[in-house]
Amino acid sequence: MNAGQMKSAATISCCLLILYACIFGRFRPRVLIDVSKISLSTTILGYNVSAPIMIAPTSMHKLAHPEGEVATARAAAACNVIMIVSYSSMCTVEEVASSCDAIRFFQIYVYKRRDITAQLVRRAERSGYKAIVLTVDVPRLGKREADIKNKMIQPQLKNFEGLLPTQVVSDEGSNFKAYADLTLDASLSWKDIGWLRSITKLPILIKGVLTHEDAIKAVEAGAAGIVVSNHGARQLDYTPATISVLEEVVHAVKGKVPVFVDGGVRRGTDIFKALALGAQAVLIGRPVVYGLAAKGETGVRRVTEMLKDELELTMALSGCPTIKDITRGHVITDRERLQSSL
Repeated sequence: MNAGQMKSAATISCCLLILYACIFGRFRPRVLIDVSKISLSTTILGYNVSAPIMIAPTSMHKLAHPEGEVATARAAAACNVIMIVSYSSMCTVEEVASSCDAIRFFQIYVYKRRDITAQLVRRAERSGYKAIVLTVDVPRLGKREADIKNKMIQPQLKNFEGLLPTQVVSDEGSNFKAYADLTLDASLSWKDIGWLRSITKLPILIKGVLTHEDAIKAVEAGAAGIVVSNHGARQLDYTPATISVLEEVVHAVKGKVPVFVDGGVRRGTDIFKALALGAQAVLIGRPVVYGLAAKGETGVRRVTEMLKDELELTMALSGCPTIKDITRGHVITDRERLQSSL
C-alpha cells in the first residue's frame, strides 16, 4: 500500500468511526455516585445470570474448533451466561446438554416437514433446554455471495442424522443455499406460532424482528420475548442497524415481554447503550466464534470476560452501580442531538 492509499484508508476509517458514533449515540454520564461496588447480575426469563449477555446461535462451531459447541457451552457455564444453541450445531442437542451444567436455549427454524421441527423441539425439552428461539427472518436464504464464491459445502449436521440429509448436491456454487431451498418453509406466518406453542411447554422467543408492527404481532402471537436482529446483516441489504430500531420495538411491546438485541455488539460500551435503550440483554455472535477459533473454550471465556469487564467499567464511569440503574437518560441519540440543535 502506497502513501496515497494509506491516507485514503485512514480517511475512510475516520469517517466510519464518526458515522458509528453518530448512529449509536453518546453517553450522558452521571457523577458523584457511589460506584465502589458494581453488580452486573440480572435475570433473563427468571434465570439468574452474571451479566446481561447471551451467546447468540451461530452455526457449525467445529469449523472453528474441534470441540465445537461443547467448548462454547462449557465457557458459557463457567461465565454463568446463557448459550443459545443453534439448530445447525455440529454437536447434538444432547451432547451439548450433557457437557456441563448451564442454562441453555435452543434455536430453530420451522421446516416444510413440521415433524422434523417438532422432534428437535421435543429433544431440546427433554434435554433440559429452557426456551426455544425461533428465527423468523429467513423465508428464503439471502444471497450470500461469499458462500457462492467459496463454494460453501454444508456438512452433515448431527442433529439431523436419521431425519434429513444436510449434504445437498448443488451446481450453483453453494450447497448451503440448495439445502435451505429444500428445507425452509416460505409459507410460515404468524398463525404458525400457535402451532409451535402447542407442541412445547417452553417459552418461545421470536428472533428477527425489526419493526414496531412485527413487535406488536409477536406479543399478540404469544411470544415470551423478542430478539431484535437483522441476521448479522446477511439476509437483506439496507436493513437498519439493530441498535437504531431497538427503541422502536421496546416502545411497541410496552413492557409486556423482554426485548433482546444482537448484531454489532463488540464492546462493553455497546452493551451499555443497548441496555439504556431498553434491551434486557444482548446476544454475542461473531466475537464468540473468533474466541473459539483462537483458543477454544478458554478463548470464549476470555471474550465473555472482556465484555463483562468493559461493561463494568462503563457502568462505573457512568454512575450506574447496578444494571437497573442504567436508564434512557444515560444516552443521547443522533436524532435527539439534531432536534436539540434546531
